Amino acid sequence: MNYFIHTVLVVGTFLLMEAVAWATHKYVMHGPLWSWHRSHHKKHPHTLERNDLFALVFSVPSILLIVAGFELPGWAFLKYVGFGIMGYGLFYFVFHDIIVHRRINIPYKAKNKYMKRIMKAHYVHHETHTKEDAEAFGFLYAPKKYEAKEDQTIRRKK
Repeated sequence: MNYFIHTVLVVGTFLLMEAVAWATHKYVMHGPLWSWHRSHHKKHPHTLERNDLFALVFSVPSILLIVAGFELPGWAFLKYVGFGIMGYGLFYFVFHDIIVHRRINIPYKAKNKYMKRIMKAHYVHHETHTKEDAEAFGFLYAPKKYEAKEDQTIRRKK
């Protein structure tokens, strides 16, 4: 395989993972595994929450695909799929745990429309504290309806 195909596999898998994450969040986390995810929708003083178990579960396919890609002759492409999943997991961790939920205290203020939109969508998602009636299940994409309105303060002419 060449670098172009490797890149397409990594980037394509990364992008596909948003759909997988959305469906998993909506139908699994807010479904049969709400008992794990509930901890994430409630305030608590703990560093860790039961919801963090999902990170372990979701890392397994990535690890298995990377190992298989290195170990199985003729299946090397699998490692690039595994790297795409891993990349999504890293972006998710930075966005969700560090930027949105401030689980690691790094100062950050969203300045561009994209970041403001996905952060607003995530905050809207957390307004619901039950498994039903939630919205905005994506992590790295949010529909335009979550776009922040322009600053409505009156600007003085100089």
